[in-house]
Amino acid sequence: MTRTGARRRVAILGSTGSIGVQALDLAARLEDRFEIVALAAGRNADLLARQIRAHRPKLAAIADPAGLEALRSAAAETGCTVIPGDEGLRAVAEHPEADVVLAAIVGAAGLRPTWQALKSGRNVALANKESLVMAGALMRDTAAASGATLLPVDSEHSAVHQCLRGEQPGQVERILLTASGGPFRTRPLATLAQATPEEALKHPVWEMGRKISIDSATLMNKGLEVVEAHWLFDQPLDRIDVLIHPQGVVHSMVEMADGAILAQLGTADMRGPIQYALGYPDRAKGPVARLDPVAAGPLEFLPVEPLRYPCLGLARAALRAGGSAPAALNAANEIAVDAFLNHRLPFPGIARLVQEVLERHRPAPVRGLEEVVECDRAARRAAEEILSMKVLA
Repeated sequence: MTRTGARRRVAILGSTGSIGVQALDLAARLEDRFEIVALAAGRNADLLARQIRAHRPKLAAIADPAGLEALRSAAAETGCTVIPGDEGLRAVAEHPEADVVLAAIVGAAGLRPTWQALKSGRNVALANKESLVMAGALMRDTAAASGATLLPVDSEHSAVHQCLRGEQPGQVERILLTASGGPFRTRPLATLAQATPEEALKHPVWEMGRKISIDSATLMNKGLEVVEAHWLFDQPLDRIDVLIHPQGVVHSMVEMADGAILAQLGTADMRGPIQYALGYPDRAKGPVARLDPVAAGPLEFLPVEPLRYPCLGLARAALRAGGSAPAALNAANEIAVDAFLNHRLPFPGIARLVQEVLERHRPAPVRGLEEVVECDRAARRAAEEILSMKVLA
């Protein structure tokens, strides 16, 4: 149950990542609105120790037990309980005092703790899109059974959620997700094979983590968001479109049955959608700079070039195939992005590797979490096998 108007108690899964750090910055600036009760991190024990001292949560978790020693001093100073490993992640996900759990662990690693938070009835502010990509039906059904609420943190889905406040679901004609086009939007296609990780990481609008920055360059992030939008807003694939919007001012739009198009605009600052999700349904003044429509200048909307962004088509195909296909897509993409960042794969090879894994995969129904986990493992093995056999250009 969300406490309207009250100070919101927050647990953060992935506190040392980009979203987690921005959420804690927000909490520090809005102490009268948010209280941090639990934090979970992966391996960055030094940063987690600083966060414990600054925010004084009651519980902290570190996925890598090797980081436990680095937290002892901070825990002793603040009276914070520290639990390592999967047990710690689960304890944060199910923290009994949390009004909302911010699920911000990157990639498939966030699947289980996000599901545990929903199963325990906690409202979840979802920044881990992979959870819905891998197991959308399972997450939706788990939330429905426990009474939990899923609130999107992705700027695009936050925009759609805001546009749909007060609207009837049956009156939605189309969801229009916007994409900046990434750093290679105008680069000659013939030169993409020479693109370096350093170039791909230079997002033209947003400051993001390494993995999502590469996904933005390939437009796989938008493909994953199409799958996520399908589950969040109960819309079929043919009613979810993507437009290139280089300025990054319109975060997404919704076309209604009468032809009206509703849009949400704002500055490129992830603290905006984070604050919206953590504080929902309340709104309050925050640290995000106001948008000046005049200074924003002309706004462009362009169609997606399929040859430039094949990953978007692969994601749509996986959703169309259904079952375990989106989980295989996500796993293959994580392996491909890591390979590109480590110079094992050229930039166009990301899409090639994902395509080959999907061609090998035989979609099966997803009935439980362990089936999703096994599909993820199998797709990763297939991707590594393909990588070891040949160079994908």
